[in-house]
Amino acid sequence: MPTVAVVDGVAIIIYHNDHPPAHFHAEFGEHHAIFEIENLRMVRGFLPASKRRIVQEWAMPRRDALRAAFLQATARQRIGSIE
Repeated sequence: MPTVAVVDGVAIIIYHNDHPPAHFHAEFGEHHAIFEIENLRMVRGFLPASKRRIVQEWAMPRRDALRAAFLQATARQRIGSIE
């Protein structure tokens, strides 16, 4: 499972077998959500509101890195951590 970051206890994951549009998964305990990278909108699942805000604030300045990681993952290339 390619976890690219852990943000305040929320794992940010980009899977190699995913599909467009570019997105990432956020997992926190039993909660799982999917965020589109372009607009950082949560399109599926649930995260507590405080964790959702933290993830969106973290992702905003990292959208280019998240997009690049999504493209690498879907091309079956190795992806690294996003700080």
